[in-house]
Amino acid sequence: MPSSQVRASGPLRGLYAITPDETDGARLVELTCRVLAGRPALLQYRNKRVAGAERREQAEALLALCRAAGVPLIINDDLSLALEIGADGVHLGRDDGDPAVARRALGEGRILGVTCYADWGRAEAGAAAGVNYLAFGAMFPSPTKPHAPPSALALVTRARDELGLPVAAIGGISLENAPQVIAAGADLIAVVSDVFGEADPTARAAAYRALF
Repeated sequence: MPSSQVRASGPLRGLYAITPDETDGARLVELTCRVLAGRPALLQYRNKRVAGAERREQAEALLALCRAAGVPLIINDDLSLALEIGADGVHLGRDDGDPAVARRALGEGRILGVTCYADWGRAEAGAAAGVNYLAFGAMFPSPTKPHAPPSALALVTRARDELGLPVAAIGGISLENAPQVIAAGADLIAVVSDVFGEADPTARAAAYRALF
């Protein structure tokens, strides 16, 4: 199992590619290889359709790919899995644990992010807990998170100005609307289907990277 962590090269900025709910492990590996060739800033393993040994097997396979590509791997909503496989960080949703506890468990060298939705109080709490980035969204209607409350672009700007942390924007983002999100202050553009669902994921990932 790969053990050495990958540090994000410079500030957290660029495409934040998030895996789809793919049950076919070989297909997930193939797609991820193609996305990594487009040089995202981060890759997040998020799969709500698998669990247990299958989930760990997928995560370890993606970790090996990320090590080879030099891209940090973030585990969605599962601090224990991130620690067990030696991933580069974890991303926590509203009901996925205390960011302060996660920070202590991860130490200072790994990446911790939290979803804030449109909740400013959660953003402030995350900043106080020592997270590395704050995620807001859904920015636009999203098939991945259909029930997420809308998050205004002004909240992205406020977070950058007042909290001084990198901001990730997620939810319904496309190449067409990403520039306005970046202009509002987003450092990371989090995308699932508009990268992994494309006929050429490498070119799509590279196109997002070029926006920065």
